[in-house]
Amino acid sequence: MKNIVVLISGNGSNLQAIIDACKQQKINGTLRAVFSNKADAYGLERARDAGIAAHALSASQFASREAFDRELVQEIDAYAPDVVVLAGYMRILSPAFVAHYAGRLLNIHPSLLPKYPGLNTHRQVLDNGDEEHGTSVHFVTDELDGGPVILQAKVPVFAGDSEEDVTARVQAQEHAIYPLVVSWFVDGRLEMRDGAAWLDGAPLPPQGHAAEE
Repeated sequence: MKNIVVLISGNGSNLQAIIDACKQQKINGTLRAVFSNKADAYGLERARDAGIAAHALSASQFASREAFDRELVQEIDAYAPDVVVLAGYMRILSPAFVAHYAGRLLNIHPSLLPKYPGLNTHRQVLDNGDEEHGTSVHFVTDELDGGPVILQAKVPVFAGDSEEDVTARVQAQEHAIYPLVVSWFVDGRLEMRDGAAWLDGAPLPPQGHAAEE
């Protein structure tokens, strides 16, 4: 069984989707530990409730981002992770951290990348009058939200939608596609090679795997 470590900063709804998928054996791996940079993150409660080791590491205890990430790497590596999953982890990672887990570091971002990297994606979609929005699972590289896309899910945006409406619609898709991508990885079907995401031995297009095909 492959070892999974998840990093969070908040509520942990994507973490919960991964916990549930592991329990239902939709992911053929073991979620060994959850780490948060916020001691009060509700996601840590979700981990404890599921009998998973839960750790909080505060940036204020460290002199620099690099020092924080060095300690985080040491603590994560104690669980011998095959894959490290960012699920709403709101810290920018140091290049050394990204390099250490290169090819086994996944993130989910609430937009159809490369559109809207960074924060406040739902607000930007509404402000720009977009009719389509979505979420992207991608490998992590040094470029913020810029690693190769693995899988995207699209949602419609309707006139009169609030930010809450759009958020709920996107999160419903996230909870479906993130566990799926984690399962591909732990089953050995997914890898990052030559700066691209590969699934079942073939490179994926820039938008990732076309779910409707």
